[in-house]
Amino acid sequence: MNLTDPIADMLTRIRNAQTARHETTRIPGSKIKLELAKLLSEEGYIGEVGWVDEGPQGWITVALKYATDGDPVIRGIRRESTPGQRVYVKMDDIPVVLNGLGVSILSTSKGLLTGGAAKEASTGGELLATVW
Repeated sequence: MNLTDPIADMLTRIRNAQTARHETTRIPGSKIKLELAKLLSEEGYIGEVGWVDEGPQGWITVALKYATDGDPVIRGIRRESTPGQRVYVKMDDIPVVLNGLGVSILSTSKGLLTGGAAKEASTGGELLATVW
């Protein structure tokens, strides 16, 4: 399977699994997707993240989180920068998602960071996704 945007595929797999009320989902592995999953886990949007070393590239396992009423913790997840249209932001232009209730995720020279962490590190970068 040849994907032109693996990060969009990852976000779609998480979105679809939550819509179907799955407990976990599997995502084809890569370093950047593993770091993105760990960042989402640290921010509290998903549960534990694991690595299964199977096949040519391995798999990332993601435990999904739901609120006490059964609704998914992730209300929305959007890919901002695509291979066809990259979106780069300066430190001062990092978007605030839902007045601070969401988080923007950037790929910076210091690695993957949330919008707040990128501002603290005084760096901008490629705006990969927004989650709320």
